[in-house]
Amino acid sequence: MRSTTSVLTLGLLAGCISLDPDYQRPAVPVPAAWPQGGAYAPPAAGPGVAPSVADTGWQDFFVDADLRAIVGQALDNNRDLRVAVQNVLAAKAKYNVQDAATLPTLNATGSTGYSRTGAGATRRETKAISAGIGVSAFEADLFGRVASLTRAELETYLAQEETARATRISLISEVATAYITYAADRSLLRIAQQTMDSAQHSADVTRKRLSNGVATRLDVAEADTVYQTARADVASYTTQVAQALNALEILTGGPVDPARLPDGIEGRAFTLATLPAGMSTDVLLNRPDVLSAEHSLKSANANIGAARAAFFPTVSLTTAAGFASSAFGNLFQARSQSLSFTPSVSVPLFDNGANQGNLDYAKATQAAAVATYEKTIQTAFREVADALARRGTIAEQLDAQQATVRSAQTSYDLSQARYTQGADSYLNALVAQRTLYSAQQTLVSVRLTDASNLVTLYQVLGGGVK
Repeated sequence: MRSTTSVLTLGLLAGCISLDPDYQRPAVPVPAAWPQGGAYAPPAAGPGVAPSVADTGWQDFFVDADLRAIVGQALDNNRDLRVAVQNVLAAKAKYNVQDAATLPTLNATGSTGYSRTGAGATRRETKAISAGIGVSAFEADLFGRVASLTRAELETYLAQEETARATRISLISEVATAYITYAADRSLLRIAQQTMDSAQHSADVTRKRLSNGVATRLDVAEADTVYQTARADVASYTTQVAQALNALEILTGGPVDPARLPDGIEGRAFTLATLPAGMSTDVLLNRPDVLSAEHSLKSANANIGAARAAFFPTVSLTTAAGFASSAFGNLFQARSQSLSFTPSVSVPLFDNGANQGNLDYAKATQAAAVATYEKTIQTAFREVADALARRGTIAEQLDAQQATVRSAQTSYDLSQARYTQGADSYLNALVAQRTLYSAQQTLVSVRLTDASNLVTLYQVLGGGVK
């Protein structure tokens, strides 16, 4: 039993040596501050550090109760998220398997045997019974190979966890965007229906004026053109609404309660109106995709240590302690005790360059992981910068488009009144109606951009998932 204890002690002491390269986080390959200029809002004034978006849970960010309920449904049922969760569990299981190799495995054994040789007077019979406990071929990790492999699996597991968190944030963002898009499509459908009804009324009035000799056939044809255009748009937007709902239900993993669907985008606040400003680009380091890339880099770093350790001798230990006897009645007596201890050493002499190839592969993989990590940060910087550029000008665009709609509505009302009173041609009323219709459609598009931009900012800044 003392030999078994020695193996356990050696197992605890093994792995103290590490041949992993000293890990140094690569320098952040982006500017320390966000871009500035005409497209960007001015930086926040005053001292202090703004709270991180990652500290803002999605249930706090999305203020629309119906949207929160639908996001919750997606988090419970979305298949992509289920795949991500299972990938995390698989990575954790692989880590547990590798981690188990850092300590000896104890096995209880028992056996019985019978043999006979010769015949007659020369016949001999042998019986053997044994029972014991032992360690089989445990690698004493004197140069840290097993420990390095364990660290590599741990970092892979942590990378999968961050990937799952990124999938969760992405799903929340996709559901919110699909919900807002559905609201915008409903608004576009309503505007098209209103324009179609108005155009039909104008066409009816124009036909009456034609029968009275006041209007011309050209006026009737032009009025019908607006009606048919709006009619076609009603059919198109009806399809878009159905498709937007299909997209939303794919994300939620099942049917959405119709009572929770928005009837339009106007007058609804889907999210918080603002996000923390004045943050440095260091916030990118907490994005889950960036953290995942860094864990993958650390895993590649540990694999270099394992490849280096393969150049050194491998010590394997096998030990067993127990009892052996030819009769079961004597098996557990003191004179039946048995002990075996078999250390072995394997020294690499010539492997046709396999170890060097593995080391070169590990180094190349680590260099690629560095480049991937840096590219992930650069991509994150661009995503945030693009979203900030849109945020910096959207309020001005929205205000201008709302003013355009008001002016177009006034122009249409006046032109229609002048035509009805016979003071103007139908052409001016027609142009005003088309201008109003286009301005209303554009306003819905700008409102969609405004709401979606906040959702995008929340996602690219690493929004919280609690």
